[in-house]
Amino acid sequence: MGVNESLAQLSNNLIYSAMAAYAVALVAFAVDLSGRGRVAAAAVREKELAKVGGPSVTSEHGTDLAPTSLAAGDRAGEKRQTVAMAVMVTWLAFALHLGGVITRGISAERVPWSNMYEFSISGAVVVTAVYLASLWRLDLRFLGTFVVGPVLLTLGLAVAVLYTESAQLVPALQSTWLIIHVSVAFIASALYVLGFSLTVLQLVQDRRASLSAAGRPPTRGAFMDKLPSADVLDRTSYRLYAIAFPLWTFTLIAGAIWAEKAWGRYWNWDPKEIWSFVIWVAYAAYLHARATRGWDGKRAAYLACVAFACLMFNYFGVNLFFSGLHAYAK
Repeated sequence: MGVNESLAQLSNNLIYSAMAAYAVALVAFAVDLSGRGRVAAAAVREKELAKVGGPSVTSEHGTDLAPTSLAAGDRAGEKRQTVAMAVMVTWLAFALHLGGVITRGISAERVPWSNMYEFSISGAVVVTAVYLASLWRLDLRFLGTFVVGPVLLTLGLAVAVLYTESAQLVPALQSTWLIIHVSVAFIASALYVLGFSLTVLQLVQDRRASLSAAGRPPTRGAFMDKLPSADVLDRTSYRLYAIAFPLWTFTLIAGAIWAEKAWGRYWNWDPKEIWSFVIWVAYAAYLHARATRGWDGKRAAYLACVAFACLMFNYFGVNLFFSGLHAYAK
């Protein structure tokens, strides 16, 4: 069974196009964040003018309005248009990206998960899909920069460093469990990525709140004033981790069943297996600390960051620098 080179090339072109669209979306999301900073700064100036009885103008309804209020309103309208455009371009990038992943698989008549390049482009498209799906329930548009940025970086790394020509699956991967095991792992990992982004913002917000409480309000990063508080970010990230954890648990179970089918043993002490279990332990510790010890805020956030570091090491470090039964993933 050969490889359709035309479809493989089409896949590459779609990935390049998706990268261009992601770059535009990233710029739009970044402009939105900077706009939030300007609106926040204008609001602060308006409050200061109100305290000292600063100049004002009268609206057509006779209401006194500070000039900064008018400017802030204009900027808020521009911000809404910018973030809406960013989301639309992200949808376009996702469509191109998904097309690139699908055509890559069709080119060899298999699922596109046989090497690090394919894992990277497939995992990145799942991250985008989970983010866009989450927008239906949660207003996470402010997170766009911190999602699209890593996705674009992942695609750049995949194209520049990890690229591998489309080829047939090795025998160990020729199993239905490949679809079950890897697809669930992708979804769990995508949720962990979103949760980590929220956790990082939570730590920044917590730091800013501590400085303000100490009488030293931060002078940089004014856009953070328009983002949710540290407590809200903490609760939202916890919800994402709580959803991802049982999916990762299923990933381990499915992987063990697949290992028994492929190699005759449920557990082989392979580096990939060990670090997948380490990730499970790390996130289990995070959830346990939240549920039974009342950990929240910075302590829980730091534990979540350690767990995410384990996830990243499992993906890059183990795949690239360790040999084992999963060496075919390189």
